[in-house]
Amino acid sequence: MTEDILPFVDVNPTSEHDAVVIWLHGLGDSGNGFAPIVPELKLPDDHKIRFVFPHAPIRPVTINNGMPMRAWYDIKSLDFNNRADVDGVHESAAQVNALIDAEMAKGISSDRILLAGFSQGGVIALHLGTRFGKPLAGIMALSTYMSEPEKLQDEAHPVNKETPILCCHGQQDDVVPMFLGHAAFKVLEQNNYNVIWKEYLMQHNVCMQELNDISRWIQDRLISA
Repeated sequence: MTEDILPFVDVNPTSEHDAVVIWLHGLGDSGNGFAPIVPELKLPDDHKIRFVFPHAPIRPVTINNGMPMRAWYDIKSLDFNNRADVDGVHESAAQVNALIDAEMAKGISSDRILLAGFSQGGVIALHLGTRFGKPLAGIMALSTYMSEPEKLQDEAHPVNKETPILCCHGQQDDVVPMFLGHAAFKVLEQNNYNVIWKEYLMQHNVCMQELNDISRWIQDRLISA
């Protein structure tokens, strides 16, 4: 585990920010992949939200013939129950935790920090967000699944039980099949989380209808709150 702060790209508002969205990319991508999405959210001109898009570490990925790429954890098998390398999940969660701590050290309250992730990044967002020891503004899980769902009940921190969680998935996703995302949603629901589910006629990507829903959800958490 490294204590170094992950490198990132950020998109800042026109005025001083009072809220932060930390958005984690998927396998083989980088923070640059999602940064252009911010203007597409069409937030109010006077919003005060800073968007931080960290780059995952570069590591060999077993299912891609050991090719080094940006990944939050190794994928050793496509077996649904063992897809995520647990050690890698824990290491990346600690690194993202350090990013949250860095924002809090700058004066941003934890309940003004929203954690988001797509695919692999969503695995980290769900894992860390449910275990984080201070209240967050929200957790957004896009086209993703849950690592170690059987451990959630014992490992979850109660402080984020009421934190809004948004789960979104594509009905035609052939990378992370929708039943995996819905299974994560059901685990959260069964553990009495404040979670909602939305699905879209899309593959393993993001569509305009989803972006509109994400924008409204972020504004409800960080602007209207």
